[in-house]
Amino acid sequence: MKRPAIRILDAKGSSEEIGQLHGTQYAEEIQKYAEDRIQLVAAGSWSGAPMTKTDIHDLAGSMIPAHREFNEELFAELTAIAHGAQISVEEAIIVGGFTDFVDAVRAETGGRIPSELQEDDCTAVLVPNNRAGGSGFLAQTWDMHDTATDHVVLLRLQPTNKPAAIIFSTTGCLGQIGMNEHGVAVGINNLTGDDGKRGVTWTSVVRGMLHEETADAALQVLLQADLAGAHNYLIMDKNGNGFNVEAMPSIRPIQELSDEPIVHTNHAVAPSAKAVQAARPEDLLMNSIRRLDRGIELLDKGDVDTQRLIELTQDQEAICRRPEQPHLIESSGAAIMRPATKEFWACWGQPSENDYKLIGWDND
Repeated sequence: MKRPAIRILDAKGSSEEIGQLHGTQYAEEIQKYAEDRIQLVAAGSWSGAPMTKTDIHDLAGSMIPAHREFNEELFAELTAIAHGAQISVEEAIIVGGFTDFVDAVRAETGGRIPSELQEDDCTAVLVPNNRAGGSGFLAQTWDMHDTATDHVVLLRLQPTNKPAAIIFSTTGCLGQIGMNEHGVAVGINNLTGDDGKRGVTWTSVVRGMLHEETADAALQVLLQADLAGAHNYLIMDKNGNGFNVEAMPSIRPIQELSDEPIVHTNHAVAPSAKAVQAARPEDLLMNSIRRLDRGIELLDKGDVDTQRLIELTQDQEAICRRPEQPHLIESSGAAIMRPATKEFWACWGQPSENDYKLIGWDND
């Protein structure tokens, strides 16, 4: 379905001012999004075992200290989003870090996610400088349950005391994929871990990494975070330094970018990460493997430019997802970032049917 150009929220000022504008602007959407996610957990749809709403709020509340300790400014922004949207901070943690939150829920209940409700999330690539005319790329689709697509928004932020950043996100969320003014870019794939805990959720971690000036510094933020759940993180800076990290709460194997592209989807590759990866339905595992193989094939040999990456995200053989029963997963958008030039292209909705927009660093 053809969608309009991606929505952009411009916000600047203190953490509280940015969060308040975000929450107020999208209050009705955020409220609905929060209720939908709480209902999924309460029914056991994601955790594999039902929970009362009181228990859900208590679990989210127990994660507040980890979020505050991870980064006080980001916690202030998250709190302001909640206030602006008229939801609780606990609900904001659930909305913003849902897939990590359910890793923690599953650890609490001992449940398993029913196969029809598991989600595959994203095909992502790192392209080194030597394969991209001297200036590498971080690019990815953002795949989610098709109900999430309408909540996609681009945040163009100018915090008072931190680097400006362009961030692909959903309403009520601190950020999911982004690049800052120093040319540090961060992307993600969802992983499903068996070692979830009461920690900080991934969207706060992405934003914390975007406070840094180099890929090495961003990597340290990730390695030191008290993670609640499992995600794969991709990092690149303006000098072409890059890392891929299968980050579980208990283990974080690192793959450093060298002379060939790194492609990652939604299954762990490193043996240490595989050891704590939750069991996945066979069809979703095969889909993730197929997307990984297809991404490697599409980047095999030759120079990689923006158009080649657009075509990769548009690939209808494997990568650009359409909702099909029972999973109803679709490519809800995509981003292409070039840290050396600070160029950021974004697409809302399925890339095969929609246009990319080059996003400027101001709203002129």
